[in-house]
Amino acid sequence: MKRIAALLLLAAAAAAQAGRPCEEKPQTVRQVEQGLALAQATARQLDASGAQVVLLARAGQDLSKYGLQWSHLGFVYKDTTQQPAVWRVMHKLNHCGTDHAALYRQGLGEFFMDKPYRYDAAYVALKPELQQALLPVLTDNARVARFNERRYSMVAYPFATTYQQSNQWVLETLAGAAAPGLATRRDAQAWLRAQGYQPTDLHLSTLTRLGGRMTQANIAFDDHPSARRFTSHIDTVTVDSMFAWLPRANLSEPPQPVKP
Repeated sequence: MKRIAALLLLAAAAAAQAGRPCEEKPQTVRQVEQGLALAQATARQLDASGAQVVLLARAGQDLSKYGLQWSHLGFVYKDTTQQPAVWRVMHKLNHCGTDHAALYRQGLGEFFMDKPYRYDAAYVALKPELQQALLPVLTDNARVARFNERRYSMVAYPFATTYQQSNQWVLETLAGAAAPGLATRRDAQAWLRAQGYQPTDLHLSTLTRLGGRMTQANIAFDDHPSARRFTSHIDTVTVDSMFAWLPRANLSEPPQPVKP
């Protein structure tokens, strides 16, 4: 239990160092104001939705050259142990560009304090039965870490277990709640294949892959099938691919933008 509890780093100071290079400058007052305003708008909209568990996306990086709108997402659930009830975010973050990551439980304000590329957000409300299955998982330190893999790659292959990136952890954890009989990450990945999940195909040249692997510890390609990798096809889990698949698989409502 101590090891699992250590995965759930709850301190805001530690969270401020996660998911981006540690040498970055502190946020400006304007950035803090924008992050808090987006958090407040999100909370209002989630309160009005009637949902208890949603997937919330942010635009932490500019991925438009890959045709992608969102870079990162996490589970958001309503914590009714607090009065009044508050929204909590459960997500996975890479440590300062290293080759490992951990799970974090944060408030909405902290979630949007990571200097996003755009101060925009979107969410999908999961189907009620899936919300009910996920809620006890998200509030339990041991259960929420069940499908977590510490070894991290930003472009981890969706159907391998060598590494795991942040969106992939969300996807596999969701699969485990939707199909409780799944025991391992491989089981979750097989279920996702059977349910028609399709990852995003990133077209990355050999030079781009080589440069990324040599200069960044949080990028690896050795888990990808050689036939795909050598023809510049890198398949990975993205928010956009999940937002497209979830309604198609009848697991969620359509994505909704957060309105200021």
